[in-house]
Amino acid sequence: ASQMAAILETLYNQQTKYLETDYEKLFGLLRTRVTQRSLIILFTNFESLTGLQRHLPYLRSIARNHLVLVVFFENTELRQLTTAPINDIESLYIKTIAEKFSYEKRLIVKELQQHGIFTILTAPENLTVNTVNKYLELKARQAI
Repeated sequence: ASQMAAILETLYNQQTKYLETDYEKLFGLLRTRVTQRSLIILFTNFESLTGLQRHLPYLRSIARNHLVLVVFFENTELRQLTTAPINDIESLYIKTIAEKFSYEKRLIVKELQQHGIFTILTAPENLTVNTVNKYLELKARQAI
């Protein structure tokens, strides 16, 4: 309980600089500091396949030595746009673009899974439940 409180407090006090994640640096740090096979959970968001392709070599390198679980956040506003009724041509365009973004997110998940990287695509409100369930699934498979 005290470790969880310390983790939550540390995360709460983090300030972002809105820089792009440096997966090359992450790979180097994991290679030198985490010598035993471990479960690495990355909470991240790739918005396009091109963004994923830039970082995929490093994620694959990490996955050679560790069990990698990438957690993506589903854009709930996009989901609302894809289910909204079409009233005019503008709403048709908006719905089509929203569906394209949702489809691309699913393609990103498939691409990672093809390389042996586990993924979760979840709405923010389901994050805890889905992450714990995936952990239990990996334990049941004896992957960890």
